[in-house]
Amino acid sequence: MADKIFRAVGIDFGTVRIGVAVSDDLGMLAHPHETVAGENQPEAIARLAEIVKERKAQTVVLGLPLNMDGSEGPAVKKVRKFIELLRKALPEKIEIVEEDERLTTVAASEKLSEAGKSDKNQRDSIDQAAAVEILQGYLDYREPSEDEMEDDMQLGGGSSLNDDLDIFYDDETYG
Repeated sequence: MADKIFRAVGIDFGTVRIGVAVSDDLGMLAHPHETVAGENQPEAIARLAEIVKERKAQTVVLGLPLNMDGSEGPAVKKVRKFIELLRKALPEKIEIVEEDERLTTVAASEKLSEAGKSDKNQRDSIDQAAAVEILQGYLDYREPSEDEMEDDMQLGGGSSLNDDLDIFYDDETYG
């Protein structure tokens, strides 16, 4: 039996550049995908909708630029307006999730520097890496849907590591 497919697209919104990340088919790992030009919003939204369709994503995760104290400022309003426009371009069944993106660009920049990427050539890479941080944060903490939990139970999932190890270390064999 095949594992449940869960695909998501992560977006680091910017008015100049929009970083895009995609998940693997199991919804476990985020990967950089591309940087979309953000100046022409209708074109950017069309491209993002195309990526969602190409990837057959069920969920779109947008970074929400909260202030460091957790409050909402003017940047959050811009993202929410963008979400409204994106929602109109996507099928209703696609879930759109807001994910706290505080410090994702800083973390992305640090990781790229550690990987030896030069500062002057990394603007597109930083936007994609920030989208990876946003999406990975969502994937790491998302709650599986009821359908996914049912599929996992049918596949024999949900057992603990101790239950799995009992198969190999039963009392009769190892006393």
